Amino acid sequence: MTGESGPYDWTGVWAKLALTVLCYYAVILPAYYLWFHPLARYPGPRTWAISQLPWMVMFCSGQSHSHLLELHNQYGRIVRVGPDELSYIVPEAWNAINGRQRDVVENPKAPWFCPPDDGHIAGASNADHARMRYVLADAFSTRAIAQQQSLISGYVDLLIRRLHEKAQDGGAAIDVGSWFNYCAFDIIGDLAFGEPFGCLQGSAMHPWIAMIFGSLRTGAVGAALRRFPVLPSILPLLVPKRLRQLGDDLKRFSAERVAKRISTGSQRPDFIEAMISGKGQMTLSRNEIVNNALVLTVAGSETTATALTGAVYLLATNPQAMGKLEAEICAAFVNEEAIADLNSVARLPYLGAVTQETLRLYPPGPNAQPRITPPQGNTILGDFIPGKALLKTIIGIPQRAMYLSEHNFRRAKHFIPERWLGDQEFAGDRRDCLNAFSVGPRNCIGMNLAYAEFRQILARLLWNFHVTLDEQSLGWLETQRSYLHWDRAPLYVHLRPRQKFYEC
Repeated sequence: MTGESGPYDWTGVWAKLALTVLCYYAVILPAYYLWFHPLARYPGPRTWAISQLPWMVMFCSGQSHSHLLELHNQYGRIVRVGPDELSYIVPEAWNAINGRQRDVVENPKAPWFCPPDDGHIAGASNADHARMRYVLADAFSTRAIAQQQSLISGYVDLLIRRLHEKAQDGGAAIDVGSWFNYCAFDIIGDLAFGEPFGCLQGSAMHPWIAMIFGSLRTGAVGAALRRFPVLPSILPLLVPKRLRQLGDDLKRFSAERVAKRISTGSQRPDFIEAMISGKGQMTLSRNEIVNNALVLTVAGSETTATALTGAVYLLATNPQAMGKLEAEICAAFVNEEAIADLNSVARLPYLGAVTQETLRLYPPGPNAQPRITPPQGNTILGDFIPGKALLKTIIGIPQRAMYLSEHNFRRAKHFIPERWLGDQEFAGDRRDCLNAFSVGPRNCIGMNLAYAEFRQILARLLWNFHVTLDEQSLGWLETQRSYLHWDRAPLYVHLRPRQKFYEC
């Protein structure tokens, strides 16, 4: 545009526009988040209230489990950890956030954390989830686990034999966590696909499983990045081709294994049998069977191996607790074969207390599995939390921060199984806050199987070996990083075979 005064000067226009944008993002928006946003009444660091970046930096550092505990220690039991996010360590929050209540809409899983996917139980809609869970329930019932007892014991037998071969009379430093993974994956592989992965037989991780582990950290960071509005559209361009191919490869492998299992026509108490049989009008498609077999394999193995690794470390660094557990096992069983009875190990009170205390100090899912409020919002612990499109709130329970808070447990950072056995020193503990497998309609369907495996493997390990920690694993727990789960470092121990179980 021209005139008597010459060309129109756009410089001033762009300067005003830049100043307006800067003012909006540097002044107006932060002021809104700090003083006028519906979550402004909740305590928390101010920088976290105006931007998601502090949360992102924390999550990508792998130190969420530590930083969130520090924030709750400083600000209280409900903390604002983002412009639209609240973190809870109040025990009653479990039912309010994850439970299902009459006349209250369920808080769905955050889509960036668990994308909706009607092909498997983890991401299915409410109706499809209920159908899949109903069909699968029989495979995880007490009766089914009793039928699976000989299968589980067979793999534990092989685990113990392999550890005896590797122990070198206690001289070798063994990464016991890897061996727990081998055993857990072989068990779950047999239950999900009708045959093991051969990890124990080959003393190594199956390449398919190695692919999964290789992508978990990248997947976790990718899930966090999807929280930002623009990034989901460009994120696929940043992912290496091999990782983009991984999903297809995993599903193809699962489809081949499922087809092979179904072709045998055998009837056995495994997951495939439950899924192909259905229940009345409730059935699963072949695609759903393939996807669920894959999801159950990943979810049903890593949690057990993680908990077992944590238990060994905690017992090895607490000799008094180790001695009490060894004495209980000694008194309860006349021979090792008796430990194979899953009901027998389930009745050991101190083993049960060790199990709970391990899950408290080292929960397999240390950080929150976030939910979001529905469109109409929800009332959480008496406060209305908004849910409109622009004000949808992320709500979550960071498990390790909840369990290590002095608000909930006395001497919270100490490994004390006696707190679960009625010791009066811990009468004020909020034991109801420990829900390592979550609560509500979407809690872990494999919880009973995980407990059965954990107790038998730990009892058999201590029956066979004196366990001591190798020097290179001192302080192991303090070095861990966490994302959606623990990024476990190797745990090296020495396993000195017992000539016979010590005199009681």
